[in-house]
Amino acid sequence: MQKYLKVLEKCPLFEGISGEDLPKMLTCFDAKVISFDKKYTVLAEGSRGGYIGIVLSGSVQISRNDFYGNRSIITGAQEGELFGEAFACAQTELTVTVTAAEPSTVMLIKGDHLLYTCSNHCGFHQRLIFNLMKELAEKNIQLHQSIEILSKRSTAEKLTAYLDLQAKRSKSRSFDIPFDRQELADYLQVDRSGLSVQIGRLVKQGIIKCRKNHFELL
Repeated sequence: MQKYLKVLEKCPLFEGISGEDLPKMLTCFDAKVISFDKKYTVLAEGSRGGYIGIVLSGSVQISRNDFYGNRSIITGAQEGELFGEAFACAQTELTVTVTAAEPSTVMLIKGDHLLYTCSNHCGFHQRLIFNLMKELAEKNIQLHQSIEILSKRSTAEKLTAYLDLQAKRSKSRSFDIPFDRQELADYLQVDRSGLSVQIGRLVKQGIIKCRKNHFELL
């Protein structure tokens, strides 16, 4: 647990909480640290959404499969970021699956431990709840941005809208995206071959440069 304190200090959930308080807080929450190999399921669709997850190393993907097994990637979480918090707060079953995108270590905290004041009356609970509400609001904004991208009619429009958003988020014309080609196609909900064609066209037109998951807007 000690070796992950630097990561946890940067986690938005613990903003404004001193590093000295973190160890006793995590003990109070009965936090669990678990490691997963690539593609292993961290939280499964249909399970009770009682846990708030924090990525300590690696990354995870949040996706949904339809009745026919077609996957749609909704979002992801990198080191120091949260996942599963909306379902934990709503105390409802997961309608998504959380999968390790690479060998990853995550921390799982029962939502009840965070949302309700414990018998020790720890002073940090109020700050944690404020941080959690702030994170939920920011995720809601990101969800609306994703909906705006997916509402575009063509693959080209979806792709350019996505790249524009990533450039704005990174505050740079040059940036990495957290997806390979198939994952990007799953996120944009388009055919992979059609996506590759559109990327090739943008490169030939001198609009972008790209190499694997690195893009540059020209």
